[in-house]
Amino acid sequence: MTRLRSGAVTAAVIVLAVAGCTIQQTEGSSGPAQTGGGGAALTAAESLTVKGRAPKTGYSRERFGSAWADTDSNSCDTRDDILKRDLEEVRFTRGTCKVSYGLLDPDPYSGKDVTYRRGRSQVDIDHVVALSDAWQKGAKYWEPSKRIALANDPLNLIAVDASTNRGKGDGDTATWLPPNKAYRCPYVAAQVAVKRKYGLWVTAAEKAAMEKVLRTCPNQKLPTGGNPTEAPERFSAH
Repeated sequence: MTRLRSGAVTAAVIVLAVAGCTIQQTEGSSGPAQTGGGGAALTAAESLTVKGRAPKTGYSRERFGSAWADTDSNSCDTRDDILKRDLEEVRFTRGTCKVSYGLLDPDPYSGKDVTYRRGRSQVDIDHVVALSDAWQKGAKYWEPSKRIALANDPLNLIAVDASTNRGKGDGDTATWLPPNKAYRCPYVAAQVAVKRKYGLWVTAAEKAAMEKVLRTCPNQKLPTGGNPTEAPERFSAH
């Protein structure tokens, strides 16, 4: 898979193919590359359905399937797919699946360089829309196959500095944003894209926070692509 740069991009346009989708970054943007017309992220945020947060009752990670299932059937688990996509100078332990080493150069959330070594905890794979947040905003009522798809969709996943990510918890845009201010527009655009793709709602405070951030970058594009919104049948029983 092609690595997705997280730092500021100075080239006019970089086109990459990630997880079977074409994505694009424009000058002055950072983080996951984007597609769509100018202002697409703000327009999409404005269109999201607003409801109150449902109770967290019944939530567990297991409701979204076993961690890092190979839902794209490429014989590598989802975690290693994202490490291969997002890290530089990647090294493997046997074959081309198990990533043993790589660099976040830089980490999108903190802006600092982070070294990944397998078995240590310097790098997390973050769910941009936290699974607990998704549970409280629609996923509770889904079929298992759709929850499994969300948990393993590259559109909703990014390799980040573990210590910074632990401060996020299951926060939404209203309660947490990356300390790296240069990455906030791409981060919020990614949350909007995931919620739009999966039909998740937002709270009034969350929508207001999304729009506030995206109005500072009115040309921010909207990420698209990723995996289908239902996991293959073999993963669906839960």
